[in-house]
Formats: sequence, structure tokens, C-alpha cells
Amino acid sequence: MLYLKEKAMKRQNIKTLLHESIENINDEDFLIAVKQILDRKYIPSDNLKLPKTQIKRIEESKEQISKGNFLTNTQADKLVDKWLNE
Repeated sequence: MLYLKEKAMKRQNIKTLLHESIENINDEDFLIAVKQILDRKYIPSDNLKLPKTQIKRIEESKEQISKGNFLTNTQADKLVDKWLNE
């Protein structure tokens, strides 16, 4: 049973890393290639069910936004540029 739990955690970590990576890639040709690979395995569903971890992240994000704790894309880009140049 522990093996299955560890495997599920590993799978979720991989999904999180992939999501974060895709969000930071701007190469359109590369993204199209990734989408073509994913289209072979993924079939969209009208009844999408999110994992509890994603629902929690969405709820936390909504709360942060309602409190004004967010950056615009421009602000975030400037912040990242600053970090990269330090």
C-alpha cells in the first residue's frame, strides 16, 4: 500500500513540475510538439474532476487575489528579470 501512495505522490510531483515548466516556456513550436504528444494520451472530459491538491491551490489563489496579493504579468516579468540579473 505504501508503494502505491509513493507512486501517486511521485506522479503528482511530476505533473506539478510539468505544469510549471510549460508555464515558463515561450517557444511556440516546442509547445505545439508537447501538445501533440499529450493529445495521444489525453481525452478531454466534460466532467473534469480536479484532485484535492489542485482544488486547494485554486481556493488559496482566489483568497490571495481577493486580498490584493497578486502581481500583474508585467510586474512578475520585471521581478523575474531582477532576480536573474542579481
